[in-house]
Amino acid sequence: MRRFALPAALAGVLLLSACGGKDSNDGGLPVPAGGDSGPTTSSTPSTGTAEPTTEPSQPTTTAKPTTQPKAQVIVEAGNFASNAAVQGLVSSYPLYFQALVSKDDTVLKKSFPSFWYADVSQAIFDAQRNGWVMRPPGSVVVMGVQNQSEGIVRVKTCRSQTTQYWDLKAKNWIDVTPQGSPQVIDMVRTGRGWLPYRLAPSTGVSCSGVHYPA
Repeated sequence: MRRFALPAALAGVLLLSACGGKDSNDGGLPVPAGGDSGPTTSSTPSTGTAEPTTEPSQPTTTAKPTTQPKAQVIVEAGNFASNAAVQGLVSSYPLYFQALVSKDDTVLKKSFPSFWYADVSQAIFDAQRNGWVMRPPGSVVVMGVQNQSEGIVRVKTCRSQTTQYWDLKAKNWIDVTPQGSPQVIDMVRTGRGWLPYRLAPSTGVSCSGVHYPA
């Protein structure tokens, strides 16, 4: 009798556990893991820890510009800071200046209108050929804004002496401008925002007495 009693008891336990398993599975259907309440609590923290691991990658990306101090330039907008075209110049000029310093026009081809690339790429080519260098930081001061036809906004600026190339052989600046040199830029609104469109004549723009921030 004892030999048959034990299997019968075990069978009863198995039947009860099977019934209990169905109830736990039914309650666990909404759980993405598809299991009982045990995996549910463990899966929730796992997704919680997965989110912070993706967020720190963003500060890593934003930290990259700090690895390019050699291409630093300050654009002082002054009273024209609220102008949308000037805001575009402030944000895009550092890329242009980076191309001048590194003597690499790749960023100009990818991120700027073709007219602007045609206007400024020759200076980069000359610097490569002659071994000219540019030492940042440089500084640019916005002197005025003038609306043109076809939605173009002309921004008048003065560039400090440090935004010019230095001739190592002649030991002198390529453009000798102790008080800075004028640079007039036509800005145009593109799908990427306001960007330099082409160089404009700088006649009438005086840089005497300009205080450069760097």
